[in-house]
Amino acid sequence: MNWITNIARPTLKKASAQKDIPDNFWDRCPECNNMLFHAEMKTSNFVCSHCGHHFRLPAKDRFNMLFDEGKYTLIQLPKVHEDPLEFRDSKKYVDRLKEARKKTKQEDAIMVAHGTMGGKRVVIGVFDFSFMRGSMGTAVGEALLMASQLANLQEAALILIPASGGARMQEGILSLMQMVRSVIAVKKLAKKKLPYIAVLTDPTTGGVTASFAMLADITFAEPGAIIGFAGARVIEQTIHETLPQNFQKSEYLLEHGMIDAVVPRKDLRDKLIQVLKLF
Repeated sequence: MNWITNIARPTLKKASAQKDIPDNFWDRCPECNNMLFHAEMKTSNFVCSHCGHHFRLPAKDRFNMLFDEGKYTLIQLPKVHEDPLEFRDSKKYVDRLKEARKKTKQEDAIMVAHGTMGGKRVVIGVFDFSFMRGSMGTAVGEALLMASQLANLQEAALILIPASGGARMQEGILSLMQMVRSVIAVKKLAKKKLPYIAVLTDPTTGGVTASFAMLADITFAEPGAIIGFAGARVIEQTIHETLPQNFQKSEYLLEHGMIDAVVPRKDLRDKLIQVLKLF
């Protein structure tokens, strides 16, 4: 009897077919190249235990991490015209939206929830980079306005956590208009002297950086996050200069006074609560 054919191979096939075995046991860190056990990654909020690299985090995981006891209420975001320009490149825009919704199980690139943090009322909006690279279209603009209105209504702090490639090209000029609308959204809080805090994550770029992301009363960033408007390569080609090392990384921005602090993910909730108590 052939042991490999008759025993080993059927046993392995049976084990691999079991539904309770996750698809991926391991993740590879893009910074240090170490293999990381997926279950341990979850307990560390997806931060590499070897080098401290911060992986991108889905919106619901951020909510669970930040709200008191992980309890929060999601708000239903308003419906918008999904394809105002009937845009098509290699795919129809409507098909890209369907694929992104199937992949992320959410309606668009941002989710908004309210609850408490350290006993203080907060409204939190979190971008998910997995949804069309976190791009900002009309749906995101509506969500930011609604988050601002809810914070005003509840006299709560607004915390926005972007992770975005910028404006959504499939919506053309309409996506650029959301930059203005996002500025209006956060400025409404200033009239009531309510705090607006931004937590910049990897990456925060394009029209998001050029609008609400850099207008907060307090601006934090996660370690190693890329933050800027245009990409480093585009800038180098434009100015014909070699950029400094770590240009556009959160640590570089802190050194040059663009943000208030670089906060590791494990310390973020405590730091936000501390700031909320000061306000």
